Amino acid sequence: MPIPHYGQPRYRVIADQLRERIEDGSIPPGALLPTESALTSEFRASRGTVRQAIAVLREEGLVTTEHGRGTSARPVTHERSGQSREPETRQCEIPASPELAALFGVEVGATLIEQERVNRRNGVVESVVRAYQLHYPKQQSA
Repeated sequence: MPIPHYGQPRYRVIADQLRERIEDGSIPPGALLPTESALTSEFRASRGTVRQAIAVLREEGLVTTEHGRGTSARPVTHERSGQSREPETRQCEIPASPELAALFGVEVGATLIEQERVNRRNGVVESVVRAYQLHYPKQQSA
């Protein structure tokens, strides 16, 4: 369906429409956008105009394009979506595994600090990040 663009470049109007669909979930994260030919038909625009619109969304980080696969929506960032993020952080002492001991140059079983951050968006785990550091016991003053 053609969209009135009132002085705004046509590709910007198409980019705005696609951005709105990504942000409202009509095109969910990871889902492929309609093909260029489908978008040219829907917006009654040239292929070049549709490609310009997709380039705008790519520059904004809203979509990614893979050769031979198509263009897919990326997760909408917290600032744009208004969705709640619920980070959880915990820290504990752990014995160094053989792999961690080799990385840190310490003995297996030496004490390390493990920090784990779980990022959730609306209750769904988005990522888990673990970081390790050497444990330095506090010096007791005499």
